[in-house]
Amino acid sequence: MFKPAALAYTYDGSFEGLLCCVFESYQWKETPLAIHSDGEEQGLLLESKWIATDSSRADRVLKSLPLRICPEAEELVRLGFWSCTPDRELLLLNFLYLGFTHGRKVMNMLADDTVNTLHKAVQQLRREAHLYLGFVRFSVYGPVMAAVIEPKGFVLPVIQDHFCDRFYGESFMIYDKTHRVALIHQPGQQAIIPLEEWIPPEPDAAEEEYRRLWKGFYNAIGIRERKNDRLRSSLMPKRYWKHLTEMKGSTTAASGGKLTGSSKKLEERSLRLGDGRGSTQNKF
Repeated sequence: MFKPAALAYTYDGSFEGLLCCVFESYQWKETPLAIHSDGEEQGLLLESKWIATDSSRADRVLKSLPLRICPEAEELVRLGFWSCTPDRELLLLNFLYLGFTHGRKVMNMLADDTVNTLHKAVQQLRREAHLYLGFVRFSVYGPVMAAVIEPKGFVLPVIQDHFCDRFYGESFMIYDKTHRVALIHQPGQQAIIPLEEWIPPEPDAAEEEYRRLWKGFYNAIGIRERKNDRLRSSLMPKRYWKHLTEMKGSTTAASGGKLTGSSKKLEERSLRLGDGRGSTQNKF
């Protein structure tokens, strides 16, 4: 759309910062060859142009999305920014070039490589977020529940409402080890904040007992004759296993036996959680 410029934009890594990169591109009618967040390694030896984050400029670009493209475009751009697709900043810039040119029609231009790649990236993010609705495992540390996840995409903003609505009366934290941020919730307040590192403390006796009960329940409800490791790995990819309580330190084969008294007690408590997704095994 504009003349390619032999330079790379560098910004602070925020969504507002990316919108300022879009503003800069239109202001100077130039298309950068790359866009990098601050501190990220640059693969090309290009002159770097620092783009400062300006809230007024970011707001102008953000408000133009529903007006010049469509309301759905804002959500698509946000989700695309949270995805793990390579060079997502340049991808989003090229998508906005198309959107501001073609308007609402760009949302259905799936034959275009830029639009198709962006839609696939968003689908992947949503799929991963959906899996984490069932793969988050909380442990209880004093008055607080905490869980650790390692997603590829930045899923916390996508799953935030689900967990805050489900546990609206609880204090909990979900730590994203990949992106070094945490979702913090206490009744009436919630926020996603930077957290460089968090190491779970050693569980107390009560927490250890609940973990043991959960593992026993998991094994007891399985049917040995219907065990299918390939299908399980497809529905529950192995990269999630390290943070799943039932997959740690015990055999994962279904016992095919009857529920023990402890497992029955755990089952009754788990059913009182509400929707039965099994996203927590400790707080009942």
